[in-house]
Order: sequence, then structure tokens, then C-alpha cells
Amino acid sequence: MQEHVVIVGGSSGMGYALAAELIAQGSEVTIAGRSPGKLDAVRRELGVRTVAMDIGIEADIERLFAATGTVSHIVTTAADVGGAYQPISEYDVDAARSAVDSKLLGPLLLAKHGAPVLEPGGSIVFTSGIAAYRPGPRASLLAALNGALASLAAALAVELAPLRVNVVSPGWVDTPIWQDVAGDAAPATLAAMAARLPVGRIGRTQDIAAAIIALLRNGFITGTVLHADGGHRLV
Repeated sequence: MQEHVVIVGGSSGMGYALAAELIAQGSEVTIAGRSPGKLDAVRRELGVRTVAMDIGIEADIERLFAATGTVSHIVTTAADVGGAYQPISEYDVDAARSAVDSKLLGPLLLAKHGAPVLEPGGSIVFTSGIAAYRPGPRASLLAALNGALASLAAALAVELAPLRVNVVSPGWVDTPIWQDVAGDAAPATLAAMAARLPVGRIGRTQDIAAAIIALLRNGFITGTVLHADGGHRLV
């Protein structure tokens, strides 16, 4: 049976790179996301099936898996975190709720509705991030959400066994999300971090795609966080 991978958030950035590599390896891919325009583009470019949905809406997740049927693996790279970057003294919780939905509650709901359609040997991979291990100013909620994903994956790895549940934790990767985080200062911000990292460069989306595929392929890894951060935790 051909491997079928569902990628939520796969219409751009790390998810797109993952989809492209899996297709090159002969896998079937379904990409889910919120933007009809991006989904149309990725469908034309990669020839994948697409489903319009919001990871924060449970009915959308149910509809996604009703459309896919049995799948081999589920990956989420979705992250709506623009409202999460705020100083704690002025925190607007309502503005940050989309980050909670996309980074924590959405992954939990993916496991709830995705686990029943996973084939034997299947797995789920969440995407966290370096903020959990090297938090910075204005990123308290994001640090908490990324850290929580590690605990969620460990708990689900036990509850859903023998299905596997893991997390990839990227470091700084050159993706469009940096426009939300740093605006016009994004290129200079990324260059400064590249100079600090042991590997001497910022991550590429293909680096994270390779890390996720490593977790999909290794049937002896579960409840684990794989750090693809260029050594960021060390500096």
C-alpha cells in the first residue's frame, strides 16, 4: 500500500518542503490549510490533494479525516503565532488565542480524530520550536506552548500505543513566519543568529523536512523530541 501522509499547514514553509520531499520519494500527500489561494497554488505545483480547514475548529478536523480515509502518518506544522508575541505586562489574551488553538489544542484534536484512521505502524508528528528551550522577551506564551507539545506527545505515545507520537523542534528557520515576528528587520535578525549558531547558518525548510521524515520512517522512536536547531540550545 502506498504511504499516505496528511500535512496540516503544508501549503508553505516547512510543511511545503516536507510535502515536496515525500512526493519525490513516492508517497501520496494530502495538504490541509486555511488559505484557499495557497492551497490552489500547492495543488497545481505539487499535484497533491488539498483540504481547506482550520486546525482550531474540531468539525474541520473531523471533516478532514472523513475525506482522507486511512492514512499512514499525520504531521502538523501549522502555527498562527503572530498574536503570541507580547510583553507580559500588556498581555492581550484574546489576541493570542489563535496561537493556543494552532499550537496545542489543534494538535490534540488531530490526535483525537486522526488516530482512528491511522494504519498499523502509523505515527503523528507535532512541530514545536526553540522558544521552549531558549525563550526570549515577549515569547512567554510561545515558550509554554512549545514546551507543552513535548508533554502532550509523551502522554499520547503511551495512550495511543502502538501508534507513535513525536515532536520535531526546529530552531530558527528561514520561513515567511519571520515577517510576523520581526517585519523589515527579519533579514538582519536571521543573519545575527546565523553568526551565533555552531553550524554557522540559519535552518532551511528542507532541514526540518528531513528531520520529520526521519521520525516517520523509524518505527522504534516514540514520545521523543527531535531537535533540529543547528545547536541553538547550546549557545
